[in-house]
Amino acid sequence: MEEEEEAIGFLDKVLEDEDVFLLEECELGTPTSPGSGSPFLVAVKVEAGKGLEMRKLVLSGFLASEEIYINQLEALLLPMKPLKATATTSQPVLTIQQIETIFYKIQDIYEIHKEFYDNLCPKVQQWDSQVTMGHLFQKLASQLGVYKAFVDNYKVALETAEKCSQSNNQFQKISEELKVKGPKDSKDSHTSVTMEALLYKPIDRVTRSTLVLHDLLKHTPVDHPDYPLLQDALRISQNFLSSINEDIDPRRTAVTTPKGETRQLVKDGFLVEVSESSRKLRHVFLFTDVLLCAKLKKTSAGKHQQYDCKWYIPLADLVFPSPEESEASPQVHPFPDHELEDMKMKISALKSEIQKEKANKGQSRAIERLKKKMFENEFLLLLNSPTIPFRIHNRNGKSYLFLLSSDYERSEWREAIQKLQKKDLQAFVLSSVELQVLTGSCFKLRTVHNIPVTSNKDDDESPGLYGFLHVIVHSAKGFKQSANLYCTLEVDSFGYFVSKAKTRVFRDTTEPKWDEEFEIELEGSQSLRILCYEKCYDKTKVNKDNNEIVDKIMGKGQIQLDPQTVETKNWHTDVIEMNGIKVEFSMKFTSRDMSLKRTPSKKQTGVFGVKISVVTKRERSKVPYIVRQCVEEVEKRGIEEVGIYRISGVATDIQALKAVFDANNKDILLMLSDMDINAIAGTLKLYFRELPEPLLTDRLYPAFMEGIALSDPAAKENCMMHLLRSLPDPNLITFLFLLEHLKRVAEKEPVNKMSLHNLATVFGPTLLRPSEVESKAHLTSAADIWSHDVMAQVQVLLYYLQHPPISFAELKRNTLYFSTDV
Repeated sequence: MEEEEEAIGFLDKVLEDEDVFLLEECELGTPTSPGSGSPFLVAVKVEAGKGLEMRKLVLSGFLASEEIYINQLEALLLPMKPLKATATTSQPVLTIQQIETIFYKIQDIYEIHKEFYDNLCPKVQQWDSQVTMGHLFQKLASQLGVYKAFVDNYKVALETAEKCSQSNNQFQKISEELKVKGPKDSKDSHTSVTMEALLYKPIDRVTRSTLVLHDLLKHTPVDHPDYPLLQDALRISQNFLSSINEDIDPRRTAVTTPKGETRQLVKDGFLVEVSESSRKLRHVFLFTDVLLCAKLKKTSAGKHQQYDCKWYIPLADLVFPSPEESEASPQVHPFPDHELEDMKMKISALKSEIQKEKANKGQSRAIERLKKKMFENEFLLLLNSPTIPFRIHNRNGKSYLFLLSSDYERSEWREAIQKLQKKDLQAFVLSSVELQVLTGSCFKLRTVHNIPVTSNKDDDESPGLYGFLHVIVHSAKGFKQSANLYCTLEVDSFGYFVSKAKTRVFRDTTEPKWDEEFEIELEGSQSLRILCYEKCYDKTKVNKDNNEIVDKIMGKGQIQLDPQTVETKNWHTDVIEMNGIKVEFSMKFTSRDMSLKRTPSKKQTGVFGVKISVVTKRERSKVPYIVRQCVEEVEKRGIEEVGIYRISGVATDIQALKAVFDANNKDILLMLSDMDINAIAGTLKLYFRELPEPLLTDRLYPAFMEGIALSDPAAKENCMMHLLRSLPDPNLITFLFLLEHLKRVAEKEPVNKMSLHNLATVFGPTLLRPSEVESKAHLTSAADIWSHDVMAQVQVLLYYLQHPPISFAELKRNTLYFSTDV
């Protein structure tokens, strides 16, 4: 009920003091206003306790996509009649049997959707609060059996169409360019689509009605006559989808912990191996004389679990190939960033659900079910996130490639193996019995019992820190000879470590003094790692696995982030000792609830902490000068910088730039040209973070959160474009300017490693985070704030980054936005 009340009260929260909410009329063809050439705007009184306007928004978007779908089915049916006519002549293009196979059930599907569209369209066009349409969705759901027949025949239909195209030039021409009629208001009268693409549309469409039903139920009051009908339609649709998807259900086995017994096992842990061009999670065991790679066998309930040995290498035969010696790695497609972000969002949401269930003393079965879902998502994240290559080679055989998330971890494994190899080791071959005994002992001897995911943590373990860690890397001592030296900082997040910051290279010295400050965002982090490198400028030392020059690790160290130590306003200074090297650093922590606050500037003469409308009016500009200059400088010399906008700039440099922009100093351009590019990128981020109100405004924030949660693409498009139109002009123009810049940065992803998804993660919270965090009684920790807010903020920006170019002029025409991709 709590979620339903939130959805119902959506419009009240968005508009607060406003009585009227302007929404475009859902007109697909002719304007309802006589003599008007554009869609008619209707002022709709916001009724307390009803989410009916969101219902209309969802339905109008779905109706537009339904029109496109019907046009696609018509285009597919168009050649069927002439093909049937020629089938009985002396020169048939296809046989009757081939025609019936390729176009199986298309006519039936077309008639079902045409009837549904014809009945739904007038209800949406003549909208009022009493409109009911649940019976239409119930009827549509009851006819899904036709789709089952289509799905069962789909593969055969595709194969038949492909064979006929290869053997008949006339049919090939027909199937390559089918003309699909555009929507009534579209500038494009027709588009050309292949038959293969159109045959896939029903497969794609079969989930659409289920998504829409989810959205409609979310915004339909429980006492509305449609509610039980929509519930029934959703039940039928979900049952149908599960019946055609039941073979795709992934089943994973969890690891349990037995009591161990002593043996000379030096190190073990979970690593991701690239095997047959796919990622496999392995448990790797380093014994005093052999490295063994194993996986846990799947066993039936009650049986003793065992490992299955995939391969082993005697340490006497194990070598690390140098960059120039290693062959290129097998082709492994990197996991899309947006899917990794989706997994993180699911994990955070499930974590929050588990906490709610525990707080409400929910059933243990429900909690276990949620924990299982969370484990599955964390497992997939662990499997697909590592990208750092670690190759080992058997001098008598093949090479093996692991992918790790952290250079620190790669260095640990390499050092542990090399230390053992200093002993007098003999090469050997294990007999099948010896290998069976060794593998059998792994289960008892392992020290890492569980896959490193948070769902395997005990309830009393620390959830980690959420917020910002400020770190100053001061200096280092203990180097025996001069070198070009720099440090990197890593923190753990979602069970694995990520590199977050990098100092400048201090050239030709034994005592580097960096004195550089970084701000690192923590997401449930418990540890900080510092790695010290010698910079390599030799371009022949390139790692073929990722085409990056290999720098030498001089030392590394790790400290636990103890909340009692770091959660103070004062700096805490410490030293990490690593291989005889001492690195001095200071740190302090700002919790997420403190970092969420935006503080307006007391001085209105500067630009930081001043409303964007005030700055643009004073400058007589459409986009603030600071935004234009920082973007220009990044595009001039930073667009190919690895980790641009992700790698922290030096805090003192950023503060210096902030001061000159606030003072409108005449030396700004000269200072920008000399400044480190990461500091300029950091200044731009700081400007948006310190706006007294977020760029996408406080007023519209709840609406952006509702819009991005819609499941149906057409409804989401409708809502998200409407929200952009609702922004004040300076905010909208600046947002569109920044959007195009970030897209240009992402075009250089092969070089700078910054995808749209990485950029959305960096900028989403900066552009959307409200100036005051609303009271959230049902949230119990900073981790919950992360799951409910930050991940959704990332998704909002990502939506606009992935969208085709958005024109200010187009948006301001007040035309209803409809998706053209069904």
